[in-house]
Amino acid sequence: MSQKEHVVSVIGLGYVGLPVAAAFGKKIKTIGFDINQKRIHELKAGIDLTHEVEEDDLKSANILFTNNVEDLAFANFHIIAVPTPVDDVRQPDLTFLLKASGVVGSILKKGDIVVYESTVYPGATEDECVPVLEEASGLKCGSDFKVGYSPERINPGDKEHTFTKIKKIVSGQDNETLEIVAQVYGLVVTAGIYKAESIKVAEAAKIIENTQRDLNIALMNELAIIFDKLGINTQKVLEAAGTKWNFLPFKPGLVGGHCIGVDPYYLTFKAQKIGYMPQVILAGRGINDSMGKFIAQRTIKEMIHAGHHILNSVVTVLGLTFKENCPDIRNSKVIDIIAELEEYGIHVQVSDTLADFDVVKSEYGISLTPMDMLKPASAVVIAVAHDIYRKLSITDLIKLTDNDPVLVDVKGICDLESCKIAGIRVWQL
Repeated sequence: MSQKEHVVSVIGLGYVGLPVAAAFGKKIKTIGFDINQKRIHELKAGIDLTHEVEEDDLKSANILFTNNVEDLAFANFHIIAVPTPVDDVRQPDLTFLLKASGVVGSILKKGDIVVYESTVYPGATEDECVPVLEEASGLKCGSDFKVGYSPERINPGDKEHTFTKIKKIVSGQDNETLEIVAQVYGLVVTAGIYKAESIKVAEAAKIIENTQRDLNIALMNELAIIFDKLGINTQKVLEAAGTKWNFLPFKPGLVGGHCIGVDPYYLTFKAQKIGYMPQVILAGRGINDSMGKFIAQRTIKEMIHAGHHILNSVVTVLGLTFKENCPDIRNSKVIDIIAELEEYGIHVQVSDTLADFDVVKSEYGISLTPMDMLKPASAVVIAVAHDIYRKLSITDLIKLTDNDPVLVDVKGICDLESCKIAGIRVWQL
């Protein structure tokens, strides 16, 4: 397969797939496929509600945006980049991945290559996805078509570490496939290509990248709980410890989203299947999954100390997305704060300037309130450090509260002394 023959399809045009399609569309003919017809219409109009790709980049790229499966047959290099979440009992949910495999399999031709970018546990590409491709296509993997794996490393909302600027891990089921996959991605990724030894190695590498971050944040969260009980400000402790050259700059906080809060469960699932019960990884997950409840309970404690009645009181939560300056609400742990506060009979009003009103309503049943329509609250929880919240003045914060206000600063973005001088009771994680 020569470079001129490459026609790429990208299946799944979300936070991961769209930047991939946009990058390839600047170099070669690209087909962008998504089952969401509304999403396709928006992209054809140059609108990306994830804010990952600019309008000019969308319109200038050579991309056929489609939800017609038959259009995928024009491609010979298929990239599957669909979500791989966990279910209600924190087990891997491969539904989207297997459905996408079936779609690609239905148009697969001899000589095609299928590359998976979705996060999976080691072995999933070959053990779970390949059989679906074979059944749907009637072709044999290895002789009729080939597969590879190249884990996504996109960081939603990050305009510095974008798809083309992050070193790309690639793998293939044999050396020939590996070289082709490396060549194709090399057309667009300027940061370099790393050729993994095998598909399983590449799958495992992706999982431990986020598992490592998850565990480091879990340590900070546990330290924050301990220091809170000791009456010590965690932020000040970290500032002091950070003066040592090799102290890692992790901070406590909510761990949600589609990667860090999910990927470790894929690894622990696979470990348990082979008879090993992970201890450190699951302990870290337990701590991070409990932080929403901990923050809510500390909010209530601060409200009681400030003299507020809890039942039927009003609490404002600023920020619902899983991270700052990003509209992505998937697996947001702010929901845990809201749910716990409501358990105590508190009326919670939620505002987020970046989250989509309809998506939030559909996903969580929450009606977002514009900031200028918020009722005065007994407590304000700054849950996400959007730039707009970082810029709030003391006067702005006071306008959001009623008498004896409480401020819960989850991300540590407010000046403690200024708040205290203004009569605001402040608690930071």
